[in-house]
Amino acid sequence: MPPGPRVVVIGAGIVGCALADELTERGWTDLTVLDQGDLFTTGGSSSHAPGLVFQTNSCRTMTGFATYTVAKYGALDLDGKPCFRPVGGLEVATTPERLADLERRHGWATASGVESRLVEPDECAALHPLLDPAKVLGGFHIPSDGLAKPLRAAEAQARRAISRGAKFLARQKVVGIERSGGRVTGVTTETGSFRADIVLSCAGMWGPVLGELVDLAIPLVPMAHQYARTSPLPSLAGVTEEATRPILRHQDADLYFREHVDRIGIGAYGHRPMPLPPHEIGTGEGMPSELAFTLADFEPSWAAAVGLLPSLSETKVEEGINGLFSFTPDGMPLLGEHPELDGFWVAEAVWITHSAGVAHAMARWLVDGQPGVDLHGCDLARFERVQLAPEYVMARSCQSFTEVYDVVHPLQPMEEPRPLRTSPFHERQQELGAFFLEASGWERPHWYEANADLPEVGLVPERNDWAARYWSPIGGAEALVARQRVAMFDMTSLKRVEVTGPGASSFLQTMTTNQLDKKPGSVTYTLLLDEDGGVRSDLTVARLGAERFQVGVNSAIDIDWLRRHLPGDGAAQIHETTPGTCCIGLWGPLARAVLQPLSTTDFSHQAMGYFKTKQAYVGLVPVTAMRLSYVGELGWELYTSADLGRRLWDTLWEAGQAHGIIAAGREAFSSMRLEKGYRLWGTDVTAEHDPYEAGLGFAVRMDKGYFIGRDALAGRSEETVTRKLTCLTVDDPYSVVLGKEPVFADGRPAGYVTSAAYGYTVGKNIAYAWLPVEFTQPGRPLEIEYFGERIPAVVAREPLFDPGMNRIRSAA
Repeated sequence: MPPGPRVVVIGAGIVGCALADELTERGWTDLTVLDQGDLFTTGGSSSHAPGLVFQTNSCRTMTGFATYTVAKYGALDLDGKPCFRPVGGLEVATTPERLADLERRHGWATASGVESRLVEPDECAALHPLLDPAKVLGGFHIPSDGLAKPLRAAEAQARRAISRGAKFLARQKVVGIERSGGRVTGVTTETGSFRADIVLSCAGMWGPVLGELVDLAIPLVPMAHQYARTSPLPSLAGVTEEATRPILRHQDADLYFREHVDRIGIGAYGHRPMPLPPHEIGTGEGMPSELAFTLADFEPSWAAAVGLLPSLSETKVEEGINGLFSFTPDGMPLLGEHPELDGFWVAEAVWITHSAGVAHAMARWLVDGQPGVDLHGCDLARFERVQLAPEYVMARSCQSFTEVYDVVHPLQPMEEPRPLRTSPFHERQQELGAFFLEASGWERPHWYEANADLPEVGLVPERNDWAARYWSPIGGAEALVARQRVAMFDMTSLKRVEVTGPGASSFLQTMTTNQLDKKPGSVTYTLLLDEDGGVRSDLTVARLGAERFQVGVNSAIDIDWLRRHLPGDGAAQIHETTPGTCCIGLWGPLARAVLQPLSTTDFSHQAMGYFKTKQAYVGLVPVTAMRLSYVGELGWELYTSADLGRRLWDTLWEAGQAHGIIAAGREAFSSMRLEKGYRLWGTDVTAEHDPYEAGLGFAVRMDKGYFIGRDALAGRSEETVTRKLTCLTVDDPYSVVLGKEPVFADGRPAGYVTSAAYGYTVGKNIAYAWLPVEFTQPGRPLEIEYFGERIPAVVAREPLFDPGMNRIRSAA
């Protein structure tokens, strides 16, 4: 087998070593790992990390990374010494809010296939006898959690890579990345140079420094985190094993604990954020990633630790460090290829817990072209440009640190810096009392206090306390009014690009699944697939002219993907138009009655059918009008330039008063789209799913010619799938699930919820879930676990609202 491309990995910490192992196992053996420190105590986070592996995470991908890490390191040893100790994990609650959160975490673990259980206080004490059961309300036990030995696991993987031909070189500080023609060609260190076809930056907290060498913003902040060891505990006298009890988390006090034979190690996140600029790491004496322990910062944590583990009062803090770890604005890793330098890849902000899993996915991505798992939440390209501003990265990374152990609601926004991105309608929305939440930097109204007096508010049922956070019955009233009359929705934050040029049509045909070879004025719903047939994204493509298309995409990742595939001859170009434009969704049975008098353009059903677009004037405002609806009602998406946005809002608002128009927010929008069964990419569907499983086969035209992913779909259909995205309903209006809960069939875990909301029109809770096909027949009874309780649910035939599409295609 040929040795593959020449690969240079920068960083011999646990991530770099794991990548070397995974890549050489796949035949890429012409591989060199460089580190500025010694092998394998390189001086980075791996050198001091305490090695606790708690697998449960709200993100299924991160849980998958952790379970792979447990399996791999559990099978590894170094000179007969294990690289992982499966002592189990125990998370305890000392408040009712935390106890409820542990019930939710148990649901996440169950949904991801991780064995776990909720335990009473006495059993918590039996599992970890040092804790005071009187202080504990309950616990969450994961038997397969445990302690990784980072340096041991790193060296064990490095040795395997070396046995296959890899080289590991110490004392090689990288000072330059060589490039030519838009590709990397080599790496320069203080003492030499190394040719390379692919360079992998696994430098952890030094990642931003390497990024500067290739003009790449790495949104990462090194942050000090306190870790202390006690003097010997009398109750552990005579213990000879490193650890026998479960690793322990006391998240109410931002603490975790592990044994060091007869001592206890205590990690604390309860102190102030302590960021350090990457260029200042290692400028002092000693281990670069270990800063001097600041005892004053630790004192509140010590008091809380003694409160939970009373025997600690017989000890003292004998030693401690402020150890540096990498934090990002959203708390997720940074994985992917440089958008403008082919062959330069990044795997940064990866903790020990996820190290082997990340390396496995990255190796598959590099060798096979696809990572095999959903990585959109980790993709380096996920950030908007404004989110890469140093001030933004610092503020959000510090909040990520502060919230490491917080109970975070799925709708809970970051607080600073805000507001950042606002639509031209923002001032008008403020006047209407909009309640804003944030997405991708955008301020988005979720409901309007101006609608508090709508009589429909009284028709909206109450919901449980958790689901009632960041929610108002006003949003339900807005949904009901939009179904009855007409509403204006701010759709500005939906990302859009223009694709232009003589090759634009053929380019988009190759990139997407549906037939786009239509006349100008057509709009098409279509999919982006990867080569394995997984759904990378869903798009709405409007043909505005022979060589001009407006494409609605989901994120910056889509733009990155499209740009990477542009034809080399310049026959097609991409330009993002989101920042300079805005959009109002005018939807409801009276939408035409509001719009038509404002324009000389004919908006009748005969002149402008569903999924058609026209250039028009609304009053004085030039718009691109698209007859689309994500909420299942008659209406249009109306796009104009940002400078005319407020005039468009005012024109529609004034004309709509005679028809009872309202402004409506995301709460109404989300409810209405689920009633119609419309999928939300990244939540309901990801690259782990194919179109037929996701109920999107209608957007695939296998007879149109080649498109990316077509070959992988050959032989697949709705009839061949083994799992399906399925609509469930729950009669109990109080039990509004929010997503990620496990679904049970016949008492056994069978799948998990993706999107969920109350359907105000249909009068039921709605939950979409991935399930084996044998459990997807309409009428099939199931259960959803919600905070430890099983809620009856039933499979429903979709869509729940207007299955004949009469409303959306209305000619009235």
